[in-house]
Amino acid sequence: MAAALCLAGTARAEPDPRLIEDLVAANRVLADLGVVDGFGHVSVRSDKDANRYFMARSLAPALVRAEDILEYDLDSNAIEAPTRQGRALFLERFIHGEIYKLRPDVKAVVHCHAPSLIPFGATTVKLQPIYHMSSFLGAGVPVFEIRDVAGQGSDLLIRNGALGAALAKVLADKPVALMRGHGAVVVGNAIPQVVFRAYYAEMNARLQAEAMRLGAVTYLSADEAAAAARTNDGVLTRAWELWKRKAMKTE
Repeated sequence: MAAALCLAGTARAEPDPRLIEDLVAANRVLADLGVVDGFGHVSVRSDKDANRYFMARSLAPALVRAEDILEYDLDSNAIEAPTRQGRALFLERFIHGEIYKLRPDVKAVVHCHAPSLIPFGATTVKLQPIYHMSSFLGAGVPVFEIRDVAGQGSDLLIRNGALGAALAKVLADKPVALMRGHGAVVVGNAIPQVVFRAYYAEMNARLQAEAMRLGAVTYLSADEAAAAARTNDGVLTRAWELWKRKAMKTE
């Protein structure tokens, strides 16, 4: 979804080019892994100013290039006009700005509509870690109900800061929150971690649904989840380097 361009009118704080390179790669990786399709977005907090973040213009993730990346303040206003005219912003950019406001530990955010996650946001069945790669889900996965904020007649989109703030409050200190009838939001301390979490949250949803069809499921215990999460955080760059190389091989 897109909205008209809104400008903050202040100078852009130039980021490390490697940060933008990784952000472009994250868009491509998430598309390659099936976490996003023509919709969905990923952002990263600025390495120069914690009160700003970077995200693409409104564009399918698989098509994002460095020149499509814009800088935003935490009210999700674009800092400066893009070099080419007619480029719209993501309507739901407020998801990102409001999470960065509430969570200083968060450096990257993914929003997706992965089909495998939708049933867990629309039923009473909780998304729980079924294997070690998704151990971060052991922290709990809250569900955001937009009706609690916008009433019965919304289109389920996070169209403004108030809705973004409500979503961020439900996410609280967790790595993942589901959005009933909509999708999910995933956060991390860097681009590799948030991409890892987004991918394995989606995979866990598929595996959990399949396991539930087979019979009673044994989920990771709290201690198992915490231990596995520590291990995964130490090695996730192995997967990131592979995914990034594959996604950018045509560049």
